[in-house]
Amino acid sequence: MSAREEQEVLFANEAFYRAFGDRDLHAMDALWSRENPVACVHPGWGALVGRGAVLESWASLLANPRSPTPACRAPRAFVCGAAAFVICFEELEGNFLLATNVFVREKSAWRMVHHQSGPTADRPAPEETPSDRGPVH
Repeated sequence: MSAREEQEVLFANEAFYRAFGDRDLHAMDALWSRENPVACVHPGWGALVGRGAVLESWASLLANPRSPTPACRAPRAFVCGAAAFVICFEELEGNFLLATNVFVREKSAWRMVHHQSGPTADRPAPEETPSDRGPVH
């Protein structure tokens, strides 16, 4: 895996959480694959299979002002040729879920084919602060 590919996948993952946080259905729609099968498992939901069902679920979640807006923490990307996945924590009001986001290369962009998040007892490591890094030269 190249560092460039890893960064591209992390960028696609960040775009997913930005669309989620901004409640931007158009951006969410653009992130999901149009050429490959897709699936999604929201916490506490059954499996949603097919682009129509997945995007309908996102339309419902993004339209609901009481839906949570998670912050992505400690994302790690793994690239396997034309496929990749990210594992990360989703922080919701001090609580955490563990998420897996799967992407495939579709033309020149990484597109999401699967998202699943659910409860975890694990926590991300504290984020590094500038003072933790030592002097800057």
